Amino acid sequence: MLQNRREFLKGTAWMGAAAAAAGCATSGAVKLGGCGSMSGFAAPPLKKVRVGVVGLGMRGPGAVHRLASIPGTEVAALCDLYPDRVARQQKWLADNGKPKAAEYSGQYGWKAMCESDIDLVYIATPWDLHTPIALYAMEHGKHAAIEVPSAMTLEECWACVETSERTGRHCMQLENCCYGEVEMLTLNLARNGVLGELVHGEGAYIHDLRSLNYLDPVDGGYQGYWRLMWNAKHFGNPYPTHGLLPIMQAMNINRGDVMEYLTCVSSAQIGMDLYAKEKFGEESWQAKLHPKCGDMSTTVIRTAKGRTIMVQHDVTSARPYSRINLLSGTQGCLNDYPFRIALAEKPGDSAHSWFGPEKTNEIYNKWRHPLWKVAGELAKKMGGHGGMDFLMDLRLSYCLQNGLPLDMDVYDLATSCSLCELSEKSALNRGMSVDVPDFTRGGWKTAKPLGIETVELEKMGVIDVKKDDSQLNV
Repeated sequence: MLQNRREFLKGTAWMGAAAAAAGCATSGAVKLGGCGSMSGFAAPPLKKVRVGVVGLGMRGPGAVHRLASIPGTEVAALCDLYPDRVARQQKWLADNGKPKAAEYSGQYGWKAMCESDIDLVYIATPWDLHTPIALYAMEHGKHAAIEVPSAMTLEECWACVETSERTGRHCMQLENCCYGEVEMLTLNLARNGVLGELVHGEGAYIHDLRSLNYLDPVDGGYQGYWRLMWNAKHFGNPYPTHGLLPIMQAMNINRGDVMEYLTCVSSAQIGMDLYAKEKFGEESWQAKLHPKCGDMSTTVIRTAKGRTIMVQHDVTSARPYSRINLLSGTQGCLNDYPFRIALAEKPGDSAHSWFGPEKTNEIYNKWRHPLWKVAGELAKKMGGHGGMDFLMDLRLSYCLQNGLPLDMDVYDLATSCSLCELSEKSALNRGMSVDVPDFTRGGWKTAKPLGIETVELEKMGVIDVKKDDSQLNV
C-alpha cells in the first residue's frame, strides 16, 4: 500500500502545485502536515456557531433554513455568484425573525466571506469550487463543511488533508446519507455485533438524473450544466460517497481498517445519448455531446482486513432510485430498497430467507439509532431528504458547540472522494487494480472508531420548527 503523499505523488509533474495548494510547500519540499493527526480532533467549543453559506442555488437554501433553526447556530453570512439568490435568503431570514446576514456575491465573493468574522464555511457550490473554497476557509481560520463529493482529484484530497492538519481546522464532508434512518440502524447493528464479523458491503447512487442534467439552468437546472459537463469528460464513478461512507463507518475504515486497492469497470454510455436524441433532436448540441461516463460504473474495493465493498454509480438508466445499503456479516445481513433483514439464530447457522414484517419491525425498534430516537421526529418535520439533512446539521452544530470530534473527519473525506479519480484510472485501463492511498499515514491502526453518538436537545434549548415548502424543498 502507498502510505503517504510523497510516495503517491513521487515523480509526478504536479507535486509542487499540490503542495502549494495545501500551503505546505517549504523550500521546494513537501511538508506532510503540521499539527498532527485529525483523527479524534476536537476544536475548542463555540458558544455560538456563526456560519457562512456559499452556493444558494439547489442545496444552499435548504441548508440556510435548517441551520438558522438550530439553537446556538447563526447564519451570519450568505454568498452566491448571483446577488438575487443572496437577497432571497436574506428575506427568508428576516421573515422568520432571524438576524440579518452579511452579504457577498460575485465570482470571488466567497473569498471575502472566508476572511470575515465567522466560524464555519458551509459549501454548497458546483463541484469544482468545493476544494478551493474549503482550503481558503481553513487558511483563514474557519472550519469547512463541504457538500459531496468534496474533492474530485487525488491532488485535492491530499490538499484537504494537509491543510486541515496544518491549520487545526475541521474539514468535514456533508454526507447526509450517513444520517439516514436505515444507515444509522445498520451502524448500530454493526457496533453491537448483531451481524457478526463484517465481511462485505454494497452501496450505490442509482438515480435517473437525465432530465435534471439536461435541464436549462434558466429553468432550474445545474448552473452552466456543470454536472452534465463533468459526465461528458470523465469515466468511472464521479459520485461515490452516498453509498460508500455509511459502509466505511460501519466497517471502521480509517479507524481500525483501511482500503488497500480497488478495481472498476464501466458499461457503455447509451442512456444519455438516447435521452438527448429523443428530447432535443439528432442535430442538437445535447445529442452531439456524447458523454464519456458509462451508464453503470461498478467499483470493488478490498481492505487490509480482507473485507470487500462494492460501489455503483448510475444516473442514466430507467430504474428506481437505490443506494442498496447492504451490509453482510457472519451472523446476518441487512439490505435496503426494499428494507430487509436476515439473521442466523446462532453462530454457524445459515440465514436462508429474509425475516417477515413482524420480526423485522422488532429488530428495527430494538436497534433504532439513539440519534433518531431523540431527534428523528423533529428531523422529519424539518425535512431535507426525510430528515437526514437536518440530523447531519444538528450533529455538526452540536459537536462544534460542545467541543466534540466530528462524526466524519478529513480522512473520511479524502478516502471516499479518492474514488472519483481512482475509479476512472481503473476503468480506463480495463479494470486494472489501483492502490488506494492511506490518507491517515498509518493512523488508522490506532484511531478510535465512531461511537453511537446522539445529541442532548436540552443543552441546545427548544427548537422552533416551522414546516413550510421552502424549508422542505431541498
